[in-house]
Amino acid sequence: MTESPAGRAIDCLANVHFGETQNQPAFMTKVRDDYFKGPKSMYDPIDLGALLEEMDANGVERAILMDNLTKPSVTARKFVEAHPERFALAMGGVNLLRPIPSLRELAAAVRDLPVAYAVVGPSFWGDGQYPPSDAVYYPLYTKCAELDLPLCVNTGLPGPPIPGEVQNPIHLDRVCVRFPELRLCMIHGADPWWDIAIRMLIKYKNLRLMTSAWSPKRLPESLLHYMRTRGPDKIIFASDFPVLRMNRVVPEARALDLPPDVLDNYLYHNAAEFFFGGRQPQEF
Repeated sequence: MTESPAGRAIDCLANVHFGETQNQPAFMTKVRDDYFKGPKSMYDPIDLGALLEEMDANGVERAILMDNLTKPSVTARKFVEAHPERFALAMGGVNLLRPIPSLRELAAAVRDLPVAYAVVGPSFWGDGQYPPSDAVYYPLYTKCAELDLPLCVNTGLPGPPIPGEVQNPIHLDRVCVRFPELRLCMIHGADPWWDIAIRMLIKYKNLRLMTSAWSPKRLPESLLHYMRTRGPDKIIFASDFPVLRMNRVVPEARALDLPPDVLDNYLYHNAAEFFFGGRQPQEF
């Protein structure tokens, strides 16, 4: 890869699996049509060459691709196999109500594949009735802490018309207290609860926030102020490609009113340290 003159980046969330589903569920088409006002091509199959070209054009050194334990992404795993130096996986699909088999699969995936983090969306399973403070998540928290595997949790109101209160970041307050060993990251921003998320980031050393699915130019000034002051090492860049294309969001990020070192942290160093800094399995 030829590094962009403007610097390098890591895109911590890309959805190359969208094109594997011939008919998207209704809530996904509503996200595209009503929420993001996206083109019909948003859920088309992703070409590896085209993705690498878009990454190279924007200085994106690595991308983390969404995958799933219950429905593995053929596309994501093919891309990882073809270019292990460019791609890693984000692993979802843990059955929180019957966790033991799923957690064994997660541990095996971490052993055999380049898994950068596990991921769970509270609004997207169980009819949105289980906030992250519920004990149903505790086996997942324990296993991720044991593996020293970062866990990303959706926060903020979701785009689809599904219950969103469970994604209020305040629900992670009790989690951070009870699992200080867990490397935890809020993803998809925290709207409309940005101030709660920022206060949580100040409070807990093991907590981060990823701005996936957010246009950088739409990020609130309160978050940018936090990045310039107390949180230069806490905020992580991601696109949510192809919902938001790298061609759009990387230039927008570079145009933010941030000091050069803070911008470098946001686009590259914070992700490199948090997701790729070397895993040390814990003993309990």
